[in-house]
Amino acid sequence: MEAFAEFLENIDNPQHRERTEEVLAWVFSEFPSLKPKFAWKQPMFTDHDTFIIGFSLSKQHLAVAPEEAGINHFSDEIVQAGYSHTKGLMRIPWNSQVDFSLLKKMIDFNITDKADCSTFWRK
Repeated sequence: MEAFAEFLENIDNPQHRERTEEVLAWVFSEFPSLKPKFAWKQPMFTDHDTFIIGFSLSKQHLAVAPEEAGINHFSDEIVQAGYSHTKGLMRIPWNSQVDFSLLKKMIDFNITDKADCSTFWRK
């Protein structure tokens, strides 16, 4: 979590900071082989130098970005979990529970789908 310490310290809302720290710590714990990276003003995780998942904050939600392929693959499950999404990110409202099983599926999907990817983003 050291890679994200400064980012977390700068989150003014204590509840948002706690939730974000909880999610990032969960990713660290569940996926110890992923590398933490702070880029484009957001915490993210990579595998063999390819993007797996990123997170960003807004007043209303924690945004989860598994790339468009991840959103497309899990679109129905995202809606079933009670979240909204765009083509590039899923929104977890601050007042909603985190569906960690869905998050795990998204990360597992990206790790598998991008196993042979040699670029940071999908092409």
